Amino acid sequence: MLENSKINIKIKLAALWASVTLCYLYGDYFELYTPDKVNSLITGENTLDSPIKLLIASVILAISSVMVAASVILKAKINRILNIVFGVLFTLMTVLVGIYSTNEWYLFYVFLAILESIITALIVWYAWKWPRE
Repeated sequence: MLENSKINIKIKLAALWASVTLCYLYGDYFELYTPDKVNSLITGENTLDSPIKLLIASVILAISSVMVAASVILKAKINRILNIVFGVLFTLMTVLVGIYSTNEWYLFYVFLAILESIITALIVWYAWKWPRE
């Protein structure tokens, strides 16, 4: 029989944040292969067409990236709160992105949005059910 060790909640949360961050990055990377995307990047006529929009996108990606380490480093109370708050925020944000990705070229975005929503919902679930002493 194989051993199934109990995994600390902090490690579970960090692994989930790492997974969802990779999905965000792959989605952005795969978008480069959609029609006219490269041309829109060259001309500057794209979704991230201003310094403020680039900053907002950077902050969003930075939050999920930093939550990998924060989930391991922070004390339980603040850790739980941040995981619930950011988990809910990212779940809602991802669902909205998925809803508006209707072009057949963006089916990969819909797939990733569903997967990301499941992962961020799991983050909220695990943080909500944080084990008590």
